[in-house]
This record gives sequence, C-alpha cells and structure tokens, in this order.
Amino acid sequence: MTTVIHKPISQLKITWPLLPDDFILPDDPVDDIDHPLLANGLRQSVVDSPELIQDALIVSNFALCAAVDDRTICKAPDWMYVQPVQPWPHNYPRRSYTPHTEGTVPFVVMEFLSATYGDEYSVEHTEEIGKCFFYEQVVKVPRYVIFRRHTGRIEVYALESDRYDNQNPDENGRYLIPGLNLFLGVCQGTREGRTGCWLRWWNAAGELLLWPEERAENERQRAENQRQRADRQQQDKELAETLLEQERQRNQELLA
Repeated sequence: MTTVIHKPISQLKITWPLLPDDFILPDDPVDDIDHPLLANGLRQSVVDSPELIQDALIVSNFALCAAVDDRTICKAPDWMYVQPVQPWPHNYPRRSYTPHTEGTVPFVVMEFLSATYGDEYSVEHTEEIGKCFFYEQVVKVPRYVIFRRHTGRIEVYALESDRYDNQNPDENGRYLIPGLNLFLGVCQGTREGRTGCWLRWWNAAGELLLWPEERAENERQRAENQRQRADRQQQDKELAETLLEQERQRNQELLA
C-alpha cells in the first residue's frame, strides 16, 4: 500500500471526544445483502466462546469515532471487534464508539469490497479523511482486513512502525489476529441462501469455529451416534441373555 501524505501527520490534532447526541451519522445504505451475512457469520462463530464476548463490542456498519483538528470523524467498518469496552450506561442503544474514551482501540476492523470501491484504500486527509488513513494514522487499529467476497481474496494489514504492512498468510492460508488469538481465513460454503466465499475463524489448534447451525448439526450427530451405541449395547445384552438361556436349557436337558 503506497502512502502519499500532503501534510505532516505531526501537525494533526487528534482527540477522543464522545459523539455529540445531535451529531447526524451518515445514512449510507448497505451495498447489498452479502455484507450483513458475512458480518453475521463472523460474529456468530465467536458467540459460543465466553472469553471472546465478555465486555466485547462486536458490530458491523457501526460508527467508529475520533476528532481530527477538532472535526468529528466517523467511519463505519463492515466488521469491528473491540475488547474490553466500558458498559453502556444508557437505556437507549449505543450508536457509536470512541476509542480511549469508551474502551480500547479495536483489535481489528474489516471492509468487504463491493463491485465499486469506496475509500477503503484512501490515505487522503487534507480535505476528506480516507478509511485507510483513519484506521492507520488516527485510530491506529492493529489489524485492517480488506475482503473481496466475489473472488475470496483477503488482504490483512498489520500496523508496524506506524504504517500498515501487507501480511503473508501461514502455511494454511490463514492470518493470526492478535487480541482474539484466532486465525482468519477463507473457505467456500452455503449459508442463508448464499453460496460463495466466507470469512471464517480457526483457533490455535487448527479447529474451525462453527456457525450455530453447524454446532447444532454436530450435536445432532453426536446424539444419533450415542443412540446407535446404546441400541447396539442393548442388542448385545439381549443376545448374551438369549445365549445364556439356551445354555441353561441344554444343561437342564443333560441333567434330565
């Protein structure tokens, strides 16, 4: 990724105010139905792990905020994971997140590319703040993921020496995401009417973190296997009893 800076970053004033209640968030429509499906698949894979969901903020298309030169800037990553996050003290829904003020910096943010690109690669910051610049130089998110869902291509950038460096996958084609201590990769699958490439999680042991329906199917299969084992054990018991009774009858006949 090539970074072109027109103004020294050191001259930027970056602060972390809470989003004003009267701030109007951008109301951009979701590009297509794939975005929420991909985001939901990532989230539902980790909700079965208490250590990953406790005090965590796991959201999609949600405002990540900071102030640059006293100007409030919000970007809405397609997927974001933060832990720990301070408890939300209000009875109305949270609509934004400000690092350092409400919790830590996100471990990872992700963008799912559409047919037409937005500012996912943009390092512009003189007039508009591009997403890449915002994640890299303002919020300093440790991992930035760009996913092309039609081709399955994944790009993972790690923040090293204050710049994003494109990472290489491991021998399994996966990328370690520190903080979650999970590996991110791509595989083919069908879910909720969508067939194609999906972002999936694997743990350190190389085990795939399952979707709820996959966990339910595994549980059904385990229950079925247990039932079949119990049936075989009952059949073996009945056969043994039958053979024992036959032996008893033969012994009685010999005695007679």
